[in-house]
This record gives sequence, structure tokens and C-alpha cells, in this order.
Amino acid sequence: MPGPGGVPVFSYLEGVRDGRPWAYAIEDVGRGAADAITSRMPGWAVSAPVDLGQALLDRGARLLRHMHVMRCDLPLARPVTDTAPDGFLIVPCDRPPAEILPAWFAAYPPGHPDHRPRDPEKALQEELVPLLGGEEIGPLLSCSVLAVRDGSPGTGEVVGGVLVTGSNRGPWIADVFRHPDRSPRGLGALMLSVTLARAGAAGLDGMGLAVTEGNPARHVYERLGFHVVETVMTVAI
Repeated sequence: MPGPGGVPVFSYLEGVRDGRPWAYAIEDVGRGAADAITSRMPGWAVSAPVDLGQALLDRGARLLRHMHVMRCDLPLARPVTDTAPDGFLIVPCDRPPAEILPAWFAAYPPGHPDHRPRDPEKALQEELVPLLGGEEIGPLLSCSVLAVRDGSPGTGEVVGGVLVTGSNRGPWIADVFRHPDRSPRGLGALMLSVTLARAGAAGLDGMGLAVTEGNPARHVYERLGFHVVETVMTVAI
């Protein structure tokens, strides 16, 4: 994007976040970037390095998420070796969005760092359906998994999942979720381990994700071999 005098002040990739146009993977930030974004991108969501994010907040932007971008190099992954608890199975992500919604929605209750008040049906149609359909980030990859109850992969209740998509930055874990009341602790690490193993078997060499500042799941990701490569603020202009 050009700044004063037509000199480019940053580059970015474009997507959609919660119905907003979204600028992310911002690079080559120069002087005047905050003023250019504020004046030319009203209504956008912008994911920026912390210094630029703070400058945008100082100019009236609203913080949506403060997050750490993490990456796992699959040859160096450290998956856990546990099997699924009795009564649960890890299966491919082949269920319709409506069956996934209850666990996905319940995974972010009030008090969770990623909780946002919203209507379940609206979240289904505007967030989960586009995500699973590949419209929000990229196509759902075959290493994505679900955890189901009752020992039946065809009819068991979905209680968790790891959703991996293609993206401009390579394979990307778009969501890791677990129903807090319908599944045991530790299931998230197990699902991630299965996902990493499936990804490695498919020939993928790495995988990324983002974790919100203050989310204790970061320690699980680090234990499995993820490391922080960037810290970003996402703001609404």
C-alpha cells in the first residue's frame, strides 16, 4: 500500500475475517503505515506486528486478538504416544458442520481467551460452514480429525476436533477445539498428535497455527514441537 508521496509503506495478503476484509502477513512496514491503514482501510481487520498494532490502537482501532504465530517442523514434532480413552475414537473430519457445531461452540465459554458473544446459528453459517468449506482460509486438508464418543465413527457424538486448512502460508491449523463437559482433559493433545502424524505421513513438512496471548494451550503446542515465530495484533480499523 502506498503512503504519502506514493511510496509503498507495507505489503500484505488479503482474506476475510468474521465478514470483514482482512489484511494479514504484513511485511516491509515503513514510515506512515499506521496513518495509511487508518485513513484508507476503515472497516478492515488488520493483523500486524506488535509495534504497528499498538500504533493502530493509539489511533482508535479496536483490539480483536493478540496472538502468537507458531510453527511445527514435522520431522521435529514430538507427538504423544497415548491412545484414545475408552469410549472415544479419533476419526477423519467427515461430518457436516451442524454435527460439529455443538462441540466447536462449547469449546469457547465465557472466560476463555477466545470467547466472543455470538449466536450459535449465525456462527454456524458465517464462520464454521465457510471454514469447513474452504472459503475462509483455504481447503480443509485430509489430516484434519474429529474426536467422537460412543465408539462408533458413523454415529458417535463429536466432542472435539483439529481443523487443518491450506493457506498462503502453507498447512494451517485453523482450529483446535474440545467440548469442556463432554470429553476428557488431554484429548486436545491427542488429537493434535494424530493430526501431526497424519500430516507427516502425507508428506507435509510443516504446519502453523495461532494461539491467543494468555491461552494455556500454548504450553501443549510447545510440548508437541511448535515454536513461536511471530507475535501479532489483529485490530478492527
